Amino acid sequence: AWTSDPEVVTSSVLRGEQSNTSVVVETGAEPVIVKIFRTLSPGDNPDVTLQGALGAANCPYVPATVGHVAGAWHDADGQTHLGHLAVAQEYLRGSRDAWRVALERASSGTPFADEARALGVVTADIHHTLARVLPTRPADDELVAAQVSGMRRRASLALGEVPALAEHEPAFRDVFARARAARWPAMQRIHGDYHLGQVLHVPDRGWVVIDFEGEPLRPLAERNALDAPLRDVAGMLRSIDYAGASSGLPDAEAAAWVAETSRAFLEGYAEAGHDARDDAAVLTALTLDKALYEVVYEARNRPTWLAIPVRAVTRLLQEDV
Repeated sequence: AWTSDPEVVTSSVLRGEQSNTSVVVETGAEPVIVKIFRTLSPGDNPDVTLQGALGAANCPYVPATVGHVAGAWHDADGQTHLGHLAVAQEYLRGSRDAWRVALERASSGTPFADEARALGVVTADIHHTLARVLPTRPADDELVAAQVSGMRRRASLALGEVPALAEHEPAFRDVFARARAARWPAMQRIHGDYHLGQVLHVPDRGWVVIDFEGEPLRPLAERNALDAPLRDVAGMLRSIDYAGASSGLPDAEAAAWVAETSRAFLEGYAEAGHDARDDAAVLTALTLDKALYEVVYEARNRPTWLAIPVRAVTRLLQEDV
């Protein structure tokens, strides 16, 4: 356990691609990781508020929060802003991120279904806890309209980046129209940037979810807004597809691995609560929305990866999630 005034023994900055700066601090007790937010935004950072709320609710699937730093600063116009500057939490020594674990399994053709099912249970439990301790709102017509409008806007952006997708434009409209007419689950706080890289496998503990700040490039107000929990489900399904596509397996074997793993994840999510497959129209639209976001990202940053989301778009339009 941490003392009230722990002794700092050593510290080191984590390397790798990160949107923030993370420093591992060795203390006389348990190690701590301090995440310093490099881009400051006025208001509450969800990495502080969401993980803190989950910890206060005794959710076992997030690192324990040690504390956070808030502060004030002035902008170029002299206006004063308040916001979070850093957060400190339990450092999970010996952990491995789920992306590496899943990719190793996929590359060797080894099933990942049991682990994916357990991850589905963890995901549902986190969603249920967030809905219990933080505000929710029924998905009324206004909220659904805004969600679908965003999907259509992102689809147009993807068509501009990859004109070859134009042949699918009528199918895009059909998918989004079905989502617009469907009944959506209540809106709530969600992870917002959910994928295998945001989950750690901790020895003798299992899956632990990290990085609740949402997509770092989105404005903080958007990241703090209520959203559809199925968006997190869709994000994980897309991440599983990326693991299969990156495995080096023949296409048919990779597709079979992805299908088995995705099915297990959805079964685990259903075991712990709501069956996402009961909202197929919404889940399909959100998964397509995520794949189209990936199309834009890959076209702009990693063109050699573009085929992965493009294939996924085609597949999603041909079959159910």
